[in-house]
Amino acid sequence: MGESQAAIFMTRRDVLLSLVAPLRLPRKLRLAVIGTVGHIGDVLTPLPKLPDVELVAVAESDPDGLKIVAGRPALRNAKQYTDYRKMLDEVKPDVVAICNDNGARAGAALECAERKLPMIAEKPLAIDRREYERVKKAIERSGQPVQLILPMRYEPHYAKLREIVTSGVIGEVGQISSQKSYKAGNRAQWYRNQKTYGSTILWIGIHMFDLMRHCSGREFTEAFSYQAQVGAGAGLGQMENTTTTILKLDNGGSASLHMDYYRPDEAPTHGDDRVRIAGSKGVVEYMAATGLTLMERGKKPVVVSPLPEAGQVFVDFLGWAFAGQKCTMPLSDIWAVNETTLAAHESVRAHRPVRI
Repeated sequence: MGESQAAIFMTRRDVLLSLVAPLRLPRKLRLAVIGTVGHIGDVLTPLPKLPDVELVAVAESDPDGLKIVAGRPALRNAKQYTDYRKMLDEVKPDVVAICNDNGARAGAALECAERKLPMIAEKPLAIDRREYERVKKAIERSGQPVQLILPMRYEPHYAKLREIVTSGVIGEVGQISSQKSYKAGNRAQWYRNQKTYGSTILWIGIHMFDLMRHCSGREFTEAFSYQAQVGAGAGLGQMENTTTTILKLDNGGSASLHMDYYRPDEAPTHGDDRVRIAGSKGVVEYMAATGLTLMERGKKPVVVSPLPEAGQVFVDFLGWAFAGQKCTMPLSDIWAVNETTLAAHESVRAHRPVRI
């Protein structure tokens, strides 16, 4: 996401984060950050409400990333490195946030796991299967807390959607459909190269794969995808701007995700995310234009309110890892969403469904 898009995205999320209550931890924590891409705002924005967390160091060498460092006081005032390995060895942090590009993420996660450091990381953990398996084994060996920056599941409307589905109101889930549509904007260089980006399915599809699985309570068993670049300007490089993935559910049902970077610059928001879950007794769906709507058999549709308070992925991680709070993103979730996303990505080149 370019700087203009990042500003729009973080402003929307900042509204939610401002509602999150302060978290007290049993001891002071030294935080180090590797990279500044993607959802770095989900780590930086809550810091004023985390008095026990000190951001002590940041590692960044990319020119676009250095602009972000210069523009964020929390990063600008931390000790700066170009080599994250040197940073980890010299600073010896208590916790690490990994926000580097997709291609470099596996290496950073391996280094943190080998040093037995708790980490919260951008997603996916790796852009190919071999690297992912290496990271998975290293994390399991480390025995340290790990979480992914998957903030959508903490937003109030999706939290309520999950509550409705798990209550059994709509019956057995048989079909899920979802959408992510974004403005293309002016993308940083790392987006434009598949070696650093991976693919659009890997970068933004993982958000919705996690959300569909988390809210529906169903597992995915198979994925088949198309993705391409159609009608894009030169500013996207190798980045795909249209994708569709079909998934098979563990009970024989189906799910679909379509994504694009065609949202006009004139649209009121950067993104347009939608989720619809249909079951044997009704349907529940969310889109920003209409809110969260529940349609039960034999009843009139209703717009659901009130919604729960917003959560926050970084605060949630710290509460679990260091304050004994409940873990809401266990390793089983992390492995499931990474393996679903890799299967969806791999099926494009395989030209066939890929088992999960």
